[in-house]
Amino acid sequence: MNNKAAKLAYRPFGLVSGIVGGLVAGAIFKQVWRRVSDADDAPDALQAEYRWREVLLAAALQGAVYAVVKAAVDRGGAKAFERWTGEWPGN
Repeated sequence: MNNKAAKLAYRPFGLVSGIVGGLVAGAIFKQVWRRVSDADDAPDALQAEYRWREVLLAAALQGAVYAVVKAAVDRGGAKAFERWTGEWPGN
Protein backbone atom coordinates (compact mmCIF):
# COMPACT_ATOMS: atom_id res chain seq x y z
CA MET A 1 0.00 0.00 0.00
CA ASN A 2 1.47 3.37 -0.94
CA ASN A 3 1.24 6.45 1.25
CA LYS A 4 -1.64 7.94 -0.75
CA ALA A 5 -3.66 4.73 -0.41
CA ALA A 6 -2.85 4.56 3.32
CA LYS A 7 -4.15 8.10 3.83
CA LEU A 8 -7.35 7.26 1.96
CA ALA A 9 -7.86 4.00 3.85
CA TYR A 10 -7.28 5.79 7.17
CA ARG A 11 -9.94 8.48 6.60
CA PRO A 12 -12.99 6.53 7.87
CA PHE A 13 -10.99 5.26 10.82
CA GLY A 14 -9.77 8.78 11.60
CA LEU A 15 -13.28 10.20 11.33
CA VAL A 16 -14.75 7.69 13.79
CA SER A 17 -11.86 8.06 16.22
CA GLY A 18 -12.24 11.85 16.04
CA ILE A 19 -15.90 11.65 17.02
CA VAL A 20 -15.15 9.26 19.87
CA GLY A 21 -12.25 11.48 20.96
CA GLY A 22 -14.55 14.51 21.07
CA LEU A 23 -17.00 12.67 23.28
CA VAL A 24 -14.21 11.50 25.59
CA ALA A 25 -12.73 15.01 25.75
CA GLY A 26 -16.12 16.46 26.66
CA ALA A 27 -16.57 13.96 29.48
CA ILE A 28 -13.04 14.59 30.79
CA PHE A 29 -13.51 18.36 30.67
CA LYS A 30 -16.80 18.11 32.55
CA GLN A 31 -15.13 16.10 35.33
CA VAL A 32 -12.15 18.46 35.51
CA TRP A 33 -14.45 21.50 35.62
CA ARG A 34 -16.45 19.98 38.49
CA ARG A 35 -13.22 19.55 40.44
CA VAL A 36 -11.87 23.07 39.85
CA SER A 37 -15.17 24.86 40.44
CA ASP A 38 -18.33 24.43 42.45
CA ALA A 39 -20.50 24.26 39.32
CA ASP A 40 -21.65 21.23 37.36
CA ASP A 41 -21.43 23.04 34.03
CA ALA A 42 -18.78 25.40 32.69
CA PRO A 43 -19.80 28.99 31.99
CA ASP A 44 -20.75 29.90 28.46
CA ALA A 45 -19.52 33.15 26.91
CA LEU A 46 -23.11 34.39 26.54
CA GLN A 47 -24.12 33.82 30.16
CA ALA A 48 -24.12 37.28 31.76
CA GLU A 49 -23.88 35.98 35.33
CA TYR A 50 -20.25 34.90 34.87
CA ARG A 51 -17.22 37.18 34.94
CA TRP A 52 -14.73 37.37 32.07
CA ARG A 53 -12.16 35.52 34.11
CA GLU A 54 -14.42 32.50 34.66
CA VAL A 55 -15.48 32.32 31.02
CA LEU A 56 -11.92 32.60 29.71
CA LEU A 57 -10.55 30.12 32.22
CA ALA A 58 -13.21 27.59 31.26
CA ALA A 59 -12.51 28.11 27.55
CA ALA A 60 -8.73 27.74 28.01
CA LEU A 61 -9.14 24.59 30.08
CA GLN A 62 -11.59 23.11 27.61
CA GLY A 63 -9.24 23.88 24.72
CA ALA A 64 -6.30 22.27 26.50
CA VAL A 65 -8.27 19.12 27.32
CA TYR A 66 -9.55 18.82 23.75
CA ALA A 67 -6.07 19.35 22.28
CA VAL A 68 -4.47 16.71 24.50
CA VAL A 69 -7.23 14.16 23.88
CA LYS A 70 -7.16 14.84 20.12
CA ALA A 71 -3.40 14.37 19.97
CA ALA A 72 -3.62 11.14 21.98
CA VAL A 73 -6.47 9.75 19.86
CA ASP A 74 -4.83 10.76 16.57
CA ARG A 75 -1.48 9.29 17.54
CA GLY A 76 -3.00 6.12 18.98
CA GLY A 77 -5.17 5.66 15.91
CA ALA A 78 -2.22 6.12 13.57
CA LYS A 79 -0.14 3.61 15.54
CA ALA A 80 -3.00 1.06 15.49
CA PHE A 81 -3.47 1.61 11.75
CA GLU A 82 0.25 1.05 11.22
CA ARG A 83 0.14 -2.20 13.21
CA TRP A 84 -2.82 -3.46 11.17
CA THR A 85 -1.62 -2.40 7.73
CA GLY A 86 2.12 -1.87 8.02
CA GLU A 87 1.70 1.70 6.69
CA TRP A 88 1.78 5.01 8.55
CA PRO A 89 -1.28 7.08 7.54
CA GLY A 90 0.41 10.47 7.74
CA ASN A 91 3.07 12.44 5.86
